[in-house]
Amino acid sequence: MSDDDPIEQRVGAALRERDETLAVAESCTGGLVGSLLTDVSGSSAYFDRSLVTYSYGAKQELLAVSREALDDHGAVSEPVAAEMARGVRDTAGTDWGVATTGVAGPTGGSPETPVGTVYIAVASAAPWETGESGCTVAHYEFDGSRTEVKAKIARRALADLLETIQSQ
Repeated sequence: MSDDDPIEQRVGAALRERDETLAVAESCTGGLVGSLLTDVSGSSAYFDRSLVTYSYGAKQELLAVSREALDDHGAVSEPVAAEMARGVRDTAGTDWGVATTGVAGPTGGSPETPVGTVYIAVASAAPWETGESGCTVAHYEFDGSRTEVKAKIARRALADLLETIQSQ
C-alpha cells in the first residue's frame, strides 16, 4: 500500500497483516468512522463494530464511561475520549478501540470548547497480566462546515490509529 491509498484501506491492510481487530465508539462523527471502514471489501475480517454514543446515557450504558468523567470534564474531553476508547475495546473484546468526541458545529461550541474541537482516543489491548495495554488521546481543532468537520475527524481518527499501529 502507498500513502496515496485511502486511509481506510491502509488501516485495513495493517490490521489484516497483524491479524488484529478494531471497534469504534463515535459521538460527533455519528457512525462515519465505521462507514469508512466498511467501505473496504473484506473489512469484516478486522472490524467488529461501531457504537454511536451521542448522549451521556449512551456513553455510560454502552461504554461504561463514568458519571464522574462526564460531570467533571464534559463529553468533549480527554478523559471521556479515553474512557470511550477503552470501553469499546473491552466490551467488544478487540485489539484496538478508537473513539471520537467533539463539537462538529455550526452550533454547540463555547469559548472553552469551540466548534471544530475534537478528542480522538486510540486504545490498544496487550496480553493479560503484562500491564502493556494503553491509550493515547489527541486534541484537534478543525474548520469547515459540519459535514466537512465530521469527515476530517473520521479520517484523522483512522490516521491516528494507523500511526499507533505502525509505532508498535
